[in-house]
Order: sequence, then structure tokens, then C-alpha cells
Amino acid sequence: MKQVVLMVVDVCSIICANILTLLFIGSYISVGGKYVILIFTVESIIYLIMASFLKVFSQINRFTGMKSVNAITVSLLVAFCMNEVILVTNGAIVSYRFSFLSFLFAALFVPGSRYIWRVISDISNHNINDEPVKMVLVIGAGRSGDFLATTIKKEETAFKVMGFLDDDSNKLGMSMEGEKVLGKIKDLENILIAYDIDQVTVAISELDGSSYSYIVDTVHAVNKELIVNRMINIEDLISEGSNAKLEEINIEDLLNRDEVKLDMNKIADTITGKVIMITGAGGSIGSEIVRQVSRFKPKQVILLGHGENSIYLITKEMQGKYRNGEIDFRPTIADIRDRELIFSLMKQLSVDVVYHAAAHKHVPLMEYNPKEAIKNNVFGTTNVAEAAKENNVDRFVMISTDKAVNPTNVMGSTKRMAELIVTNLNEEGHTKFTVTRFGNVLGSRGSVVPLFKRQIASGGPITITDFKMTRFFMTIPEASRLVIQSGAIAEGGQLFVLDMGKPVKIFDLAKNMIRLSGLSESEIEIKEIGMRPGEKLYEELISDGESSGEKVFDKIYLGIVSKINPEDIKQFADELLMLPDDEVEVKLITYANKHNGSINNKKSELS
Repeated sequence: MKQVVLMVVDVCSIICANILTLLFIGSYISVGGKYVILIFTVESIIYLIMASFLKVFSQINRFTGMKSVNAITVSLLVAFCMNEVILVTNGAIVSYRFSFLSFLFAALFVPGSRYIWRVISDISNHNINDEPVKMVLVIGAGRSGDFLATTIKKEETAFKVMGFLDDDSNKLGMSMEGEKVLGKIKDLENILIAYDIDQVTVAISELDGSSYSYIVDTVHAVNKELIVNRMINIEDLISEGSNAKLEEINIEDLLNRDEVKLDMNKIADTITGKVIMITGAGGSIGSEIVRQVSRFKPKQVILLGHGENSIYLITKEMQGKYRNGEIDFRPTIADIRDRELIFSLMKQLSVDVVYHAAAHKHVPLMEYNPKEAIKNNVFGTTNVAEAAKENNVDRFVMISTDKAVNPTNVMGSTKRMAELIVTNLNEEGHTKFTVTRFGNVLGSRGSVVPLFKRQIASGGPITITDFKMTRFFMTIPEASRLVIQSGAIAEGGQLFVLDMGKPVKIFDLAKNMIRLSGLSESEIEIKEIGMRPGEKLYEELISDGESSGEKVFDKIYLGIVSKINPEDIKQFADELLMLPDDEVEVKLITYANKHNGSINNKKSELS
């Protein structure tokens, strides 16, 4: 119905343009009534055809941007030119002055009607909703800031950009979307005090953690009720074809981590057009690997996992994002402990690359269930790795953990055994096996971040096992990208250790999360409760005996691999399954440390 109304309004605008032209120059030229009616008819018909082709009527409902105005102008130009051609061809005497002036009026009236429509709509919506306009201060007057301001202006929202902050001195005093750059980021406090601001939005793609901390602290110091958020990466928005999206500033943003620079060509050679299998595809790391891999346009992505709901969710997400069907996403419910099924799938699907993320990873739970950890982490990994080798898969990348270094718990010991099996399966001319080891990822299921969020939401306290405890942290996207990069540069039989930066005190992490919530430590208690079974006070990324000191890529180091026959490991694991649970843990940890490649328990330089 709206499209029909727009068509009628546009035709009326064209008629009005011709009538106004006639009033202006009618006394200077001779124009007959039949001639005018013919002009109205031909111009209107051609315009409607051309405008429909350019989707003018479906484009414009609430806002007329330059793209829409250009489409209208092109449609009018074609209509008026075609009108002249038709009249001349049929021997009619035409007035070029009349045609030119009427075109100019039409080019003014048609877009103008849209603008009037928008003004009336805005006034009507304001009267109906009667919502006060929320003033937004945008930090970043670059491409992202412009994209955000444009979105706010064209959408029917109760927001208005009142100004920008940017550290580029050349932009100070300049205007964007009608609003000025008021100062630099260091001026934030003064601007918040001087202006009535309801929301502060960061629109800078690569802002460091210290700057995020400064912004959050400053906003909350001035007014705890102020909303502070950020715009998601503009490259993702453009690829998705959507408007600006905002999300909370989270603990990941406060980590002072440099952006991961990847060798895109090498990764593309590994993934583009290939069949990729990701085990544990519904988990935190597995699902992010699915997202990152898909950017390189593989032929097929096999999302293998044991939990049907998590596999369903990531499959629907990816199918929604890649609607054109250029990538075949295949959800596969399977248990990696089912050896026969894993071998069958690997053969049937002709897999090229495997990213093995499936594992039991919860440290305290595995202390109570050591045999299940062995079945899944040791034998499950063995099944996937040996199936890959038998079916000549090009590359196999296993994801490991810092808890496999000098392990003090069941989970870390089983991951160490899995590392040894995978790296020692490598043979020249066959599947390139590699292990990528890193520490904790922020926000993963079962990690401290979701736990702390729940505790803060419930009013506290935040519980920490030991105030001196430290952990290495990396964001999920960063870890996933480095895993993919490791697979691309792998030559086979290697242990890659990711540079996690400096260890973070869990106590400091808790304090930062309280700040992000707009609260203070006086409002949320932080309580020490003692270490849990199998926990370490400090984690290590690499043992002394594994450290080669060789950096093979930005943030990727090469570790020294211990040589051992995988069959010996499997035989020992089989023997463990025959023992009582209380004996399994001690023998498992002793065995893993015996083959840890370490000289002593001192932490290496990298850790």
C-alpha cells in the first residue's frame, strides 16, 4: 500500500513540475493541450518503470539518503530523455527549454515529497511516543563514528548524536553529520560535566585496554547512571549489510591485547574450497573457529559435537549469515569416543582439515570423574587423529591447554597425554599433525567471567579461590584466529605455544568486572574461599624442557616435542581404566609429569 501511495505522490510531483514550468514560460512558447497531456503520460509511465527497476519505491519509507536521491534522479532523467526521443520520433515539435526546466522542478519535488513525509512522520512518532531524546556522545570521529551517526539519524529512534571526541588534532572543531568534534578523549570528564549526556558510545575499532579503562572509570566517576557501550567492528557490519549495532564494553575490551595480524594468503590456501571438520563445534572455542574459518569460504564445514542444542545454535547462526548457500554447513551429532562412527564420517565426507576442539575441560569435575576424562580426552582424541591419518586428511590441529604443563590435575594430565599422541602420530608424507597450546579464554563456558557476572548480578559476593592466583587470558576470537594460523603454517609434528602476554591476577579481574557493572568494591564483596581440587596457584604455558625460544609467527612460539610411542600411551590409559578411581588420579598425574619434557618445575621465560 505504501508503494502505491509513493507512486501516486511521485506522478503528482511530475505533473506539478510540468504545470509550474508552463506557468513560468507558457507565454514565451507555444504549447498545446494535447502536447502537455502526452508529456504527462509518457514521462510518468517511463518514470514508474525505471523507478521500480531501481527499487525506488521499496527503498524509501522513512529516510531518503543520497543513494535513494540518485536513483530518483536517474529515473527522472531517463523518463524525460525518453519522452523527448518519443516525441521527436513521432514528428512532434518539442521545446527543450520546457523539458529542461520541468526536469529540474521534478528533481526538486519528488525527493522533496519524501523529506516532507519524513518530517511529518517524525513529528507524528514524537507525539505518539512522547519519548525524551537521549543525547549520545560518540568517541571516535572516523569511519565507524560516521557510520553510527548516520544510522542514528536515519532510524526512528529516541537517540541523537550531540558531538564527538577524537584524538586526531586535525579533526577538532570539524563537523560530522552536523555535529562537532568537541575535544580529545582526555577531555571526556569536562565534556560530561558541561553537556547533558545520556550515553557514551565508543566507535573506534582498535582501542587499547587502557583507553577503555579510562573511559569506563571516567563515565562512572561522573555519573554511574550513564550508559557506556561500544559499536561492534564496522567490517563485520559491512559484510553483514546491517546498521550499527551496540554492545556493552566487557572485560575483554579492558585486556591490553594487540590485534592479531594473520597471514591471510597462507590461511586461504589451507581453507578456501576445502572440507573442514571442527570437533566440539558447539563450544566456546569450537564455535568461534567455525565463524573464523567460514570467512575464508571453505566448500563445507562439518560441525561435529555431542550436544545437539549447541550444534543446532551454531548451525542456524552460520546458515543465517551465509544465506546464499555458498558454504555447506553440516551439523553432525557424534561422540568422539565412538571410534567406528568417527572413522566412517572421516571417510564418507572426504575431510581436508580437522580442528579438534572437543574435550572435557572442567578441572574440578574431572577430579571426580577421572575415567571419563581419559575416555574423552585421550581415547576420543586418538580416534579423531587416527581416523584423520587413515583417510589422508591434509592437516590436523589439536587445541590444548596450559594445564597440560607440569599437570597437577586429571584434566591437564589427560590433555598432556593427548598432546603426545597427536604430535607422535606425525609421519612424513601423511597428515600434518600439530598441537596448539594456550591459556584461558575470557567468556568461555565454565570460566570465571560468566561466574563473576552472575555473582555481581545477584549482589555478590564474588568468590576467588586465592587472592594471589594468576591466569593467562586471551579473547576467544584472538585464540581462534591463532589456532587457524598455526594450522596454516604447520609442517607436522609440532607443538605451538601462543603468547598470552602477562598473567592476570584473578583478584584484579574481579575488580575490573565490578567497575564495568557501574558498582564499587564497597557494594560488591570479593571473598577468598580456598583452592579447589586440582587447581594451581600459577599456570605455565611451557616447561623448561619444551622451550626452544623460537618464534615462528607473531604470538606463536615453537615448543620441543617429546618423543614417545603413541601405542605405549594408549596401553597405559587402558590399564588406568581397570583401576579404582582413587588410584587413577595419582598414577595419571605421575605418568603425565614423567613425559612432560620438563627439567624442573620452574617457570620458563615465555610463561
